[in-house]
Amino acid sequence: MADSVFENLFRSVRSSAYHLEMRDGYGLDDDYRQWVRGDRFDPAERWPWWIELIGSGVARGVAVHRARVVSEPVSPYVRYEYELTTGHNIKAGEEVRWLPRRRASGLALPGNDFWLFDGTTVLFNHFAGNGTMTGEEVVMDPVVAELCAAAFAAVWGLAVPHEEYQPG
Repeated sequence: MADSVFENLFRSVRSSAYHLEMRDGYGLDDDYRQWVRGDRFDPAERWPWWIELIGSGVARGVAVHRARVVSEPVSPYVRYEYELTTGHNIKAGEEVRWLPRRRASGLALPGNDFWLFDGTTVLFNHFAGNGTMTGEEVVMDPVVAELCAAAFAAVWGLAVPHEEYQPG
């Protein structure tokens, strides 16, 4: 199986990988449906490749930050993400923060979720209305990268660290 666009970009990142998520739900896959049924699982066992990939970047000095802009009360999907964050994202070495959407009203944010690599390369994730990913777009335009860097910094500055956030 070939590596994804994300994996290739992440493997070449040198200093930072910042991810901004702004949806209250993503594709409702089998893992999510299992969680909804009450069948809990260890995300590190379910997705060891993530722990290895992100952990390898963190070990070589890459700062991996994830910020989530969420509506409150949170959707069931965001509660699922919240419950898996410690055993998945944090365990891999990510720093994660949460920003209640009502506190983001004064921010200029891009129209799509993105990863920003080393402040220069943006990977936009495109989704259908039902949360299914429809594609990715790599953009290396310095103006777009600056916009995404500023948006991420603004969200990060207002957001609550995962350890302190209590989903409403």
